[in-house]
Amino acid sequence: MNAIKKEIWMSRWDGINRRKFPRANYPCMVVLAHQGDSKKEFILAHTENIGIGGICLILKKDIKTFSEVDLELDLMDLQEHIRCKGRIVWNVLHREEFPHKGQSYDLGIEFESVEKKDQQRLNDVVRKMSIGSKTKP
Repeated sequence: MNAIKKEIWMSRWDGINRRKFPRANYPCMVVLAHQGDSKKEFILAHTENIGIGGICLILKKDIKTFSEVDLELDLMDLQEHIRCKGRIVWNVLHREEFPHKGQSYDLGIEFESVEKKDQQRLNDVVRKMSIGSKTKP
């Protein structure tokens, strides 16, 4: 990536990374449902990071900013999946680490209706991950 493209790419992300809540790099499975052109689509995705206020996903599908979505999160902790509503708050073309895999998009989704018990589970995940990253050399 040349210096100009890298600078533009970095400046786009500078504004995006100013979050209200801490995030953790935590792999979990997500089923995202949104109203497509003619019917409801279900997309299986993996997280880039997660926090009590939202989640970042990498998808092959471009979903419009401000779209409402239904989410089902499997935190891989053997507990019940978290089901909630969300809204796409940003969407950018993902940098091309593996160009042969095709285009993908980073989506920031803000949670809109998460039950208190699920907020606590998310908070626990973020706290555990941040403590774990501080103890690693």
